[in-house]
Amino acid sequence: MPADFLLPLRAAARLAMGSALGLGALVAPVSAQQEAVVEQLAPVIAAEDARSFQPALFRSALVAPDSVVRRLAAVSAGRIGDARATPMLVPLLADPDSTVRVAAAFAMGLIGDTAGAQPLMERITGLPVLDEPTAREAITALAKIGGPGVGAFFGGLLGGSVVPSRESRRPLLSQVVLESWRLGRDAPVVTLLPFLEDTAAGFRWRAAYSLGRVRAPAAAGRLTVALRDPESIVRAMAARGLTREYVDSARLAPRSVAELLAGAASDVSAQVRINALRSLATFRDASLASEIVPLLDDPTPNVQVQAAMTAGELGGAEAARGLARIAAGKGTFGVRREALIALGRVDSAAFAAAATRWQASTDWRERAAAAEGTAVAAPGARPWFLSDRDPRVVAAGLQAWAGRSSGADAALVAAARPLITHRDAAVRSVAADAVSRAADAQDLTPLSAAFRRTGRDSFPDAALAAVGGILAIRRASPEARARVDQEFVPSAPRPDDYVVRRWADENWPELALRWGPASPIATGRSAQDYRDLIRRYLLAPDSVARPRLTIDTDQRGPVEVELLGPEAPMTVANFVRLVERRFFDGNRWHRVVPNFVVQDGDPRGDGFGGPGGAIRDELNRHRYEGPMLGMALSGPDTGSSQWFINLSPQPHLDGTYTIFGRVTDGMANLARITQGDVIRTIRLK
Repeated sequence: MPADFLLPLRAAARLAMGSALGLGALVAPVSAQQEAVVEQLAPVIAAEDARSFQPALFRSALVAPDSVVRRLAAVSAGRIGDARATPMLVPLLADPDSTVRVAAAFAMGLIGDTAGAQPLMERITGLPVLDEPTAREAITALAKIGGPGVGAFFGGLLGGSVVPSRESRRPLLSQVVLESWRLGRDAPVVTLLPFLEDTAAGFRWRAAYSLGRVRAPAAAGRLTVALRDPESIVRAMAARGLTREYVDSARLAPRSVAELLAGAASDVSAQVRINALRSLATFRDASLASEIVPLLDDPTPNVQVQAAMTAGELGGAEAARGLARIAAGKGTFGVRREALIALGRVDSAAFAAAATRWQASTDWRERAAAAEGTAVAAPGARPWFLSDRDPRVVAAGLQAWAGRSSGADAALVAAARPLITHRDAAVRSVAADAVSRAADAQDLTPLSAAFRRTGRDSFPDAALAAVGGILAIRRASPEARARVDQEFVPSAPRPDDYVVRRWADENWPELALRWGPASPIATGRSAQDYRDLIRRYLLAPDSVARPRLTIDTDQRGPVEVELLGPEAPMTVANFVRLVERRFFDGNRWHRVVPNFVVQDGDPRGDGFGGPGGAIRDELNRHRYEGPMLGMALSGPDTGSSQWFINLSPQPHLDGTYTIFGRVTDGMANLARITQGDVIRTIRLK
């Protein structure tokens, strides 16, 4: 998975909140008027949590006298995502309360119903004049709905042929420029191009982001010019977009663009250096390595990490020498790990020499790095890591092997078959994924057995991999289909995890019919739980509803955070409970992608871990422009204990990963974190 797409689809660790939210004495007292709001909202929040759209309930709540009820009901309807809510939300675009209007526009974007596009466009251009927050949210909603009509509307706004009903167009146009990337081939490229040269840096970086994201051929040449922009964020966005595939599609000279990116790799801004290095990696030109290897000693550790990644993709003798030196050195674990794995891509003999010490290490993380490097170098028929005593090492190596192989690699499939009954769920998950590539009927019985043993797993990945492999067999031939339908479907136990049932809804209708629908979800929470949640986070003053905490990383310094209870109450309640249990103390930042995210919340330390259970997404209007806390996922509504902080603007994460907090201080310390660094403690202030 490309580094600028979030979160490997391993398992985002989950935590079942149980029937009680654990708020106890923290629940703030409320007035009689607020208590009436609590009673109106409790069934709405319960319906949202269960992903159950109840027309009568929402029809009543969306016209409630109290604007707080209307606002929160609109957001809940959007999170459920049922198109039946669209006609109920349209009138709220003209609600007398501006907070209700903006919530309605936001909800319509979450639903993504094409029937909502015309009402949104009419409100943006019509009378009475729409307030700026609602107009901006309406633009985002239109971008999420998408389509040629929205593309033409955006082009008209940017070009001036469509005039919004407001005196100042600039804030609205800024939103159009930023959100145009969502439209893909329908993006208004011609009218976006001038904004690369706007006087305001905010317009320039947003234009560079959108145009680079849609890979508009007409913009590629201008993005090379933007590499010299006076503002670092513009240079960073331009560097981010200029991949080899994009350059080829625009028919630019690859060598010339690569040289420009090599120059940007020496930029004064670490963010520009990292983005330039990441794009340079896609050129896979060993002659560029001489300009990259010096950055293995950059003052910023995460530049070193990205330089190692890039050197591994560029290849060549000089890259191999530099990577071997770093892998054998005494730098941070994250830098040495990346150098070792990259060396496996460049020079298998040099890797074998360097990896000897790593393979013999008592630290499973070092053996896991050696396993990944072995997989990308030359795993052979039976690589050593398959017999490692720690399942995290086995899973890491097998997953890396699967990542370097295409199709049904015979050696990979043969090695994976015995592991689909492994004691460890992560190993079973990766092994079943590998076996499914063969789509061989001989694997039906062991995959069926593997599926049946997943009932006690704390994450659904092994169950999904096993049933996915069985479906691949079913699709292989009419004979295989008949056998699966006879042997597996009638006896497959209904999984308790709604994530697995939802997979069947989306991929295997016949199996879903037997299991029953994934929603409404049985949340295990009572009406009183939802009342307490509303009092604590939705109606309490900010001093109560927005807890503050400190994240202290060993040798990196503290990072101060504010949690966003009113915007993500269930997520914040879950996180606070984990903090109070000291769940995160002593964990390592198990995933750090330079200039993208740092991720924590897995006590296993390999991306699969968590205490079990899940919470639903609470998507909200906050955006990943500044450093925000977001929930890691392995699919919709799978959040739990794993979370991340973005290190630079990441608009493509907006509206997909729940934002539940923001960094208020310590960004410089945050940028110094590398993979493997230890979190001393996370504590509430």
